Amino acid sequence: MVSSTHWLASQSAMAVLEDGGNAYDAAVAAGFVLHVVEPHLCGPAGEVPIIVGPARGEVRVLCGQGTAPAGATIEHYRSLGLELVPGTGPLAAAVPGAFDAWMVLLRDHGTKPLARVLRYAVGYALDGHPPVERIGETVETVRELFETEWTSSAEVYLPGGRAPAPGTPLRNPALAATWRRLIAEAEQRGGGDRVRQIEAARAVWREGFIAEALLAQSARPTMDTSGSRHPGTLTAADLAGWSATYEAPVTYDWDGWTVCKAGGWSQGPVLLQQLALLPPHAADLPPYGSGEYVHRLIEGCKLAMADREAWYGDAAADVPLGTLLSEPYNTERRALIGERASYALRPGSPDGRLPVLSAHADAVASGRIAFDPSAAPGAGEPTVAGDGGTRGDTCHVDIVDRWGNMVSATPSGGWLQSNPVVPELGFPLGTRLQMAWLDPGLSNSLTPGRRPRTTLTPSLALRDGVPVLAFGTPGGDQQDQWQTHFFLALALRPPVRGGLDLQGAVDAPNWHNDSFPGSFHPRGMRPGGVTVEAGTDPDVVAELRRRGHDVTIGPAWSEGRLCAVARDPAGGILSAAANPRGMQGYAVGR
Repeated sequence: MVSSTHWLASQSAMAVLEDGGNAYDAAVAAGFVLHVVEPHLCGPAGEVPIIVGPARGEVRVLCGQGTAPAGATIEHYRSLGLELVPGTGPLAAAVPGAFDAWMVLLRDHGTKPLARVLRYAVGYALDGHPPVERIGETVETVRELFETEWTSSAEVYLPGGRAPAPGTPLRNPALAATWRRLIAEAEQRGGGDRVRQIEAARAVWREGFIAEALLAQSARPTMDTSGSRHPGTLTAADLAGWSATYEAPVTYDWDGWTVCKAGGWSQGPVLLQQLALLPPHAADLPPYGSGEYVHRLIEGCKLAMADREAWYGDAAADVPLGTLLSEPYNTERRALIGERASYALRPGSPDGRLPVLSAHADAVASGRIAFDPSAAPGAGEPTVAGDGGTRGDTCHVDIVDRWGNMVSATPSGGWLQSNPVVPELGFPLGTRLQMAWLDPGLSNSLTPGRRPRTTLTPSLALRDGVPVLAFGTPGGDQQDQWQTHFFLALALRPPVRGGLDLQGAVDAPNWHNDSFPGSFHPRGMRPGGVTVEAGTDPDVVAELRRRGHDVTIGPAWSEGRLCAVARDPAGGILSAAANPRGMQGYAVGR
């Protein structure tokens, strides 16, 4: 079974499974197809956290989040007159992480040679694919920038002055040529050995023709959201010295489930904290979907997100996750949830440590920096901020194979609107450094060699120690909100049709709140603000407003872009579901 945010990625992954490949071969194929067919949402120079759930063996997190380059110091950015890392341009580029993570996954867990899994992406880049409407809409928002400044991007995404349109194949011959050359050099260096070929491809990325082109692009002064042209800080040593790594997942047990997430360099533990703030048993929760139920989840999310702001980040010497997920701490935090909506940012004090926020986050939380609704993150798609700055979003893929191996991955970054297309390669650099603060001494301060805290957060859940559910969604700061609602919709409902009712949980009305500093430039917040989908029970909306929530009713089918696959170990039944919102997610299986 495969579920992803684009039908061509799902079908390509399914083709790999039908060809005898496993879940990991299929995930790599899907990941590279997503770079082609959702270029406004992810790219090979972006990043990807991957949760690997083998049918037999330990669950591991493969971190494809690159670090800040050695020259990316707070002092350097402050010397340029910046208070925030720009939302676009090479100054916001971390060491690219996605490509290497996919290669490490294929090397260690896959079975197919490089050319076999990349052929789908090469084909769609060379011969074209039907572009989804959002690609053209995104290109139109940055048309002037592409035509006047980022002209290499205009060559790919504004051929003949026309933005990509449904019904007209979108091609990227430069990207196809990049992968063809990479495969040829890898096969020449690696001979007939699959692993040696993959290692050779990794070397080409880090030190060969791809590295040379990435470094040349980073060195070009480029217009960014600051309104000025800046070069980046990426060097050859940065590229050569980084590789994707494995680590143990952070886990939390709730009512018979074990949920696995990436560590405190991501926002993954936010989902676990939301579970920890609930009663320990599903039977003790308010009725599913009621106003009281939604109120409780919103208020718990605010507390978990406040802790994210104060305590999560790779720059921290120690992210106190043990305490943040402990029963005593969450019993104390749970008592803060009252009958009325909170409008305050209230991080806790784990182990007696006092929380410290960035000056910007503190000013936003106190109202000294006003919230700009036009700069709010979009619900699952890229938006354009009120200042003209752009930000992108994310893709997702979940796979379970015939042997019970599972994988959940959230590729992102390297969006077409993040940086100019590298002319020689056909894809841009990423902008993940925009999530780090330019204040020293914080858990998420910009720090050379450290990962910026990411919003990317795939999920994998176990029953009795066995992987049974992989799920995730695009959506920036909304990801672990939507995923919590989805997971509880499954956990609180009885089995349907002999298995998990995945599609019903995906389709259920969803919501999010913005009562914390956003992760994307310009990093605003909306205290007390909650957005619910049209179609949400009017009684629930009325109850939320009665409790003091500032409720916005968004368009129908606008909250969440969830994907999920599941496996029943007892009967071996596989399930998959995809999000109908946006009409491009796709679940497939046989």
